[in-house]
Amino acid sequence: MDDLTDLYQQVILDHNRRPRNFGKLDSPTRTTEGHNPICGDHLVVHVRMEGDVIAEVAFEGSGCAISRASASLMTQAVKAKPRRDAENLFRRFLAMVTRDPGVKTDPADVSSLGRLAALEGVRAFPSRIKCATLAWHALHAALSPATGSVSTE
Repeated sequence: MDDLTDLYQQVILDHNRRPRNFGKLDSPTRTTEGHNPICGDHLVVHVRMEGDVIAEVAFEGSGCAISRASASLMTQAVKAKPRRDAENLFRRFLAMVTRDPGVKTDPADVSSLGRLAALEGVRAFPSRIKCATLAWHALHAALSPATGSVSTE
């Protein structure tokens, strides 16, 4: 288990240092701002939809390592996916990181999330859950008919 924990930490550190899809899209169809006032994380998620598919997704802003890594991993996971698949992934990711740390997780559920499983350990640190979910809530808002900003508070 220590090897897996080390791997997950490496994934988070790598995505924090070199976030994927970081920057502003040239012509987004949706943009949503997310803010975590307790931690100071501030992200903007840009989405360009082609029909019902997320053709491009990017984020910009600043935040802690968990926040940046989660946003980076999220953009990789939802790019080129239909909206309903991205929304399903949002719900599954949220369930993974908010589940009670004392409840045993089905390894198949977590492994089906791929690299996003690196953030499962956040659930043991309740104050960090908001960091991990900020970009996801911003994406969820961007995919909704009403746009605007989201806050973890």
